[in-house]
Amino acid sequence: MRELEAIIAAHDQCKLHQTDCILATVVHVAGSSYRKAGARMLIDETGMMTGAISGGCLEGDALRKALHALHLGRNKLVTYDTSDENDAIIGAQLGCNGVIQVLFEPIDYQKENNPIELLRTLASSKQPMVAVSLFDLDRSKEQTGTVFTFHKNDFESTYHPKDILTTEMAEEIQMVFELQHDHFSQYLFNNQVQSAFLEYSSPPVNLVLVGAGNDAQILSRMADELGWNVFVTDGRPTHASESRFVSSCQVIVSEPERILQEVPISKQSVFVLISHNYQYDLAVLKAIYDKEEIPYIGILGPRKKYLRMLDDLKAEGIEISSDQSNRIYAPVGLNLNAETPAEISLAILSEIQMVLTQSTGQSLRDKKGPIHEKPTTEFKPVIS
Repeated sequence: MRELEAIIAAHDQCKLHQTDCILATVVHVAGSSYRKAGARMLIDETGMMTGAISGGCLEGDALRKALHALHLGRNKLVTYDTSDENDAIIGAQLGCNGVIQVLFEPIDYQKENNPIELLRTLASSKQPMVAVSLFDLDRSKEQTGTVFTFHKNDFESTYHPKDILTTEMAEEIQMVFELQHDHFSQYLFNNQVQSAFLEYSSPPVNLVLVGAGNDAQILSRMADELGWNVFVTDGRPTHASESRFVSSCQVIVSEPERILQEVPISKQSVFVLISHNYQYDLAVLKAIYDKEEIPYIGILGPRKKYLRMLDDLKAEGIEISSDQSNRIYAPVGLNLNAETPAEISLAILSEIQMVLTQSTGQSLRDKKGPIHEKPTTEFKPVIS
């Protein structure tokens, strides 16, 4: 999400200074590539680029294509075939073997729902959304571009061109919400086939750090780089100070019993108990252990600390069920032989990523099959 925020910020600066810019979006990949569909880059008329659509091998030519489309003042679709190792355009030869469709869209600042403004709704949304981009694989034809975004079950209040949204497309969009992954379809509008990239966008992770010590500072900085929303809570004003954390963090002074009144909880919310205060951590665990929407609770410290917590809760008549226990990770973090605060932070964040993506955490070297387990990228024909 941080990349998207950077693109929006770059757009806002271009608009402020009335500098023309264009958005490049990967709308389809057949085979393998460094970036998947949904990767974006903003290019302004001076050649400044924000974001990326590849590992660096496409950006040079994409800059030239972008400036040409900007000069023409209309959307343009460009196909890159990275399976051709002799292609001088690709140059870097990163070992990818795919065909990449990139849509270039000049930004009209006067248009209320231009592609950047639509993406702004994705970046600020607190719930899942779907963005729809339409393009024609016949590159000589008109390219519709990024046309609308949707909240789940909120079609009526979401802007969309009435002549584009069909019953079939609405059903496909609802399917994307249910499956929680991108989808590709083809529709027939006015006897012309339009390919559609239905992009699923989920809100960023909410990481709640219970404790504002020095190790929490490092952990929060690393999580911020991932684009996660970070909340830091502690009962000590001397530690829970905004001056000690990156500006994007929300720092809260709170008693442990009030923590759920101070921070949001959802399926994207994860907690790490890192206060180094046993009673504070225990009180927070007591407050959140039975909240089913929280998928991950990590507790810093040795296993015997967690076992003591279970005994103390049991003494209060609280039995943690097996389902609840499965969401608790104590000791916290993957087994990376971590010792320094930075290494421990890496182990914690890696474990959270593993849990949220339901992956194994194994070395890619030992993984059978492709690196990324992803749904089909074939276009599903839908008669409209």
